[in-house]
Amino acid sequence: MVRCSSTDCPSGRLPIGCCGSTAQLVARHGAADPYSIVSEANPVPEDLFLLLFTSGTTGAPKAVRCTQGRLASIAVRSAEAYGFERDDVAYCTMPLFHGNALMVLWGPTLVVGATVALARRFSASGFLADVRRYRCTTFTYVGKALAYILATPPAPDDAATTLTRGFGTEASVADHAAFEQRFGCVLTEGYGSSEGGVAISRTPDTPAGSLGPPLDGVAVVDPESLEECPSALFDAAGRLLNGEAAIGEIVNRSGVGRFEGYYGDDRSTAERTRHGWYWTGDLAYRDEDGFFYFAGRRGDWMRVDSENLTAGPIERLLVRFADAATVAVYSVPDPRSGDQVMAAIEMLPGRAFDPHAFGGFLAAQRDLGTKWVPAFVRVTSGLPQTASGKVTKEPLKREGWWRGNDAVFRRAGSTLDFTAMDVAAGDELRAEFERHGRGALIDG
Repeated sequence: MVRCSSTDCPSGRLPIGCCGSTAQLVARHGAADPYSIVSEANPVPEDLFLLLFTSGTTGAPKAVRCTQGRLASIAVRSAEAYGFERDDVAYCTMPLFHGNALMVLWGPTLVVGATVALARRFSASGFLADVRRYRCTTFTYVGKALAYILATPPAPDDAATTLTRGFGTEASVADHAAFEQRFGCVLTEGYGSSEGGVAISRTPDTPAGSLGPPLDGVAVVDPESLEECPSALFDAAGRLLNGEAAIGEIVNRSGVGRFEGYYGDDRSTAERTRHGWYWTGDLAYRDEDGFFYFAGRRGDWMRVDSENLTAGPIERLLVRFADAATVAVYSVPDPRSGDQVMAAIEMLPGRAFDPHAFGGFLAAQRDLGTKWVPAFVRVTSGLPQTASGKVTKEPLKREGWWRGNDAVFRRAGSTLDFTAMDVAAGDELRAEFERHGRGALIDG
């Protein structure tokens, strides 16, 4: 545990919030602004505190400026929003250079003077043992971490721990519900970014699969017309009917939020804040009640049979496959024109991919879009990821179906039958690309 360096702090804990609360801190040090009481140098809120690097899932990471004031205010808000108390023990398996660990775990514990139990790395098999050993009450996660923990053998006393709550992102609906039931704690999902331009949190009335409710000034915008996209329309089975029109970029039209710019990168800062708005780079659509639904990254558009699709809705459906830990959907070239859908599935430990079972699973999904069925499925024991644990698709796009050592299955025509590709099947498909003058797309 990290201890306070102040000689007059009775708790011996960390200086910000170590005396119990922000109000007590102000009274103790006799200052109007508690965020100036962080060192002998008395930095002001506008002083740069750290550079928080983006995950780099779609390109080179960028260094986000984070001032003393921004991090401190986020810590205070997070402590209030997520119910941090002094007696909490916050279990941290996320790297401390990631906003998840800094802003919704480490920061709030400083505010209230709580304790951090810091694991060297994430371990699904060691999760519950650590929770019991350190009597942890809260933790943070990224989506597939829950799937790994759920894949460990259950025990009758799984729910009989001190764990009461957790916060994270990108968990599937099924994993979210199963984790709460098995471990007897409440999970809160949130949407945000290292830049801080937009933050969306789920509410009790948020529909399953949604990021959260409407926010003042935040809209789904068509980047070309700058107009707000129309609401999404669904059929009786829940299929998205107007994705090409309804999907746009999540934009904060009231300003740039808490975004303080990229360090030494004015060009990227200007791109992120064009028209005086904050552009997230994330795609979404909204239902008639205004709830947001994630639809992928800006680069996740694909053109399939003359229809524009995005990866997010397809991933949200495919991750329901019981043997999958996580799924990545991306485009690969079609031999004639446009793109085809490809999915990479990371299997849960000890699970094998059954193409027949996968086809049956797809057939049972009533909300499966007509163009959403993958033409190819790559099966892997580990998807490529960034240092912060987020899946990155660029290596998968480069591998396509024609590179790599993983098993690849191809869909047979318009059926839901998948067969393993071998050398002969690959050669036949390459020849088809060459006949249509598109060989460079897979050989380049």
